Amino acid sequence: MIKKTFLGLLALSFFAVSCSSDDDNNTSTTSDLTLNLQGLEALGNDYVYEGWIIVNGQPVSTGAFSSVTFPQTFSVDATQLANATTFVLSIEPAVDPDPAPAATKILAGDFTGSMANVNSNNIVVASGSSVSSLADATGKYILATPTDMDNTNESSGVWFLDNTNAPNLVAGLSLPTLSEGWKYEGWVVFDGTPISTGTFTSAAGADDNAATSIFKGDAGNGPGYPGEDYLQNAPTGLTFPTDLKGRTVVISVEPFPDNSSAPFTLKPLAHMVPTNAMDHTVIDMGDGPVETIMGSVTRN
Repeated sequence: MIKKTFLGLLALSFFAVSCSSDDDNNTSTTSDLTLNLQGLEALGNDYVYEGWIIVNGQPVSTGAFSSVTFPQTFSVDATQLANATTFVLSIEPAVDPDPAPAATKILAGDFTGSMANVNSNNIVVASGSSVSSLADATGKYILATPTDMDNTNESSGVWFLDNTNAPNLVAGLSLPTLSEGWKYEGWVVFDGTPISTGTFTSAAGADDNAATSIFKGDAGNGPGYPGEDYLQNAPTGLTFPTDLKGRTVVISVEPFPDNSSAPFTLKPLAHMVPTNAMDHTVIDMGDGPVETIMGSVTRN
């Protein structure tokens, strides 16, 4: 009887140890990372946002997402999250064979304790730029149509230049140099429909579509500055030539590459063309609706 009792106690003891061991093995090895971001817009089907933590100088993915409703929480390796120094948000192809972050990084911030305050200021703008942030951007433009020989439709073109000391022309835009993965793009909004003037990286040079625009006239590419003449091949629902007075002119910051036909979230400059604007006369732009994107990232 004593022997049977001893064996029974031994079995119970073994069972208790086994259960304790199982509980230890099931202890969670992940922690929560919660993103609470403001100002992001949906990217469409071809691109997603992806979060990264920097651990010992190396990027570790925290997960990709397409919804821009926040807060959002992700499960991350607990040790890596505890050792993370920085959070970075990038824009990635939806089908992405490259495990490393893309060049197009939109938010970043260092952890202080459990939280990182993140923003676009120090990640979209290149280090050492002469203009320190998008909030410091300024702009001027004129109405003119230099790509045709018709002087009756001068209000159908917009060029981001300053002709105050004509014939000497200078850049009309003062913009920060962008980091790799970003370009500027000009727009005119026609009754709610934005039509691009072209992408560019330097305000002192022609935009990327200077020689290929389908909207310009047939007399040339125009001055060597960003801009567009809306003279022919109007999109469905619009008529060119047109009058840009009363329309809104916008400068946005776009991810590159980008297959969206609409302006991205960041719009540092915007201006409604005055109804009494004079052709070939400098017009000052104002601040745009979104100069920075920001938010917080919390690790638990």
